[in-house]
Amino acid sequence: MDKVMIDKMKELLQSQKREILDTLVASNADFRAIVEEMDPKDFADVASDDIDRKMLEALGSQDLKRLRAIDAALSRIQLGKYGLCMKCGKKIPTERLTAIPYAVLCIDCQKGEERRNR
Repeated sequence: MDKVMIDKMKELLQSQKREILDTLVASNADFRAIVEEMDPKDFADVASDDIDRKMLEALGSQDLKRLRAIDAALSRIQLGKYGLCMKCGKKIPTERLTAIPYAVLCIDCQKGEERRNR
């Protein structure tokens, strides 16, 4: 995957992460107080640092799963493994990553997982 695409996906992932955190701040007074006391440069790292249990309790389970998946995708970008299927190692199609930027499986492996989980 070329650098331009990786940079685009990184920006998209960071935007989705900010969106989840902004929603949380807007809807939860306890979390808002925690964020207001933080240094602004730490805000982007608040989820990955798990600095306070209240944040995790305030997040819905779907948002928490998505936030963890986003953090994992950002880590894969840093490690140079973004866009590769975690199961078979093949490249994940750009179309799939555009739709689900934190996808970890190629379409074939995802279909296999879904069949096993039925």
